[in-house]
Amino acid sequence: MTSAEHDRLMRANQANWDARTPVHLASRFYCLDQDPDPERWFAPWEWEDLGELTGRDVLHLQCHLGTETIAFARRGARAVGLDFSEASVAAATGIAAKAGADVTYVRANVYDAVEALDGRQFDVVYTGKGALCYLPDLNRWAEVVGRLLRPGGRLYVVEFHPLLNSLGPKPAPGEGPELLLRHDYLGGAGPVHRDATHTYTDGPAVEGATDSYEWMHGIGEVVNALTDAGLAVGRLRESDELPWPRWPQTVRTESGWWRLPEPRIPLLYGLLATR
Repeated sequence: MTSAEHDRLMRANQANWDARTPVHLASRFYCLDQDPDPERWFAPWEWEDLGELTGRDVLHLQCHLGTETIAFARRGARAVGLDFSEASVAAATGIAAKAGADVTYVRANVYDAVEALDGRQFDVVYTGKGALCYLPDLNRWAEVVGRLLRPGGRLYVVEFHPLLNSLGPKPAPGEGPELLLRHDYLGGAGPVHRDATHTYTDGPAVEGATDSYEWMHGIGEVVNALTDAGLAVGRLRESDELPWPRWPQTVRTESGWWRLPEPRIPLLYGLLATR
């Protein structure tokens, strides 16, 4: 697939996320009618891996509503969020202002992030939780990340495990509690077209642009893209917990997240790499 075709599909995704934004703002999933609690979106081990953030420049790529970006600012970082959806950036700016958080938001495609941020470099680049599947070219993404990081800077990817993507991160219509592989684990088969009439949150149907496209990326593909771009992978975690109850048989954990009582399978992973 040509880069022009990739750009066309990403523009469709951009329109879809613009259309999703009002649904997400009003959803119970995000609970934005209450005081936002950005910490609820983080596993405890994320903070262990990220370390002290006070005085650090932190960039959150593909930040959507910025619910996690606010947490970095509250931990003393100079936080910047970037997203390609104009509606999302406008919403994130309002959410941060309401929360009293000092966050800068920039609207740009992740592949254009270096230019959009005027060449600024960061101590930490954070991304994930449903972000990489919207990127057709991970090698290009890894090169951009390398340019965004200062020497010694760290990339932290916390992403849904490819196994969860294969099972489906949201129940299909009429789906029971069984764990059934429904989608590819490995990438390379091209984009998966979805008619995103309803999103992963509660709420009404999306109005307008409902077409979206996703690319599957195995962990090996992520690691190889980063090492080919000159980054050194220092840690890889696999976690059996999710921040929402994906299956009816999931149980609440001490962290407030959810896991399957059995079998124990990876649902989320955290990957730390250094420039």
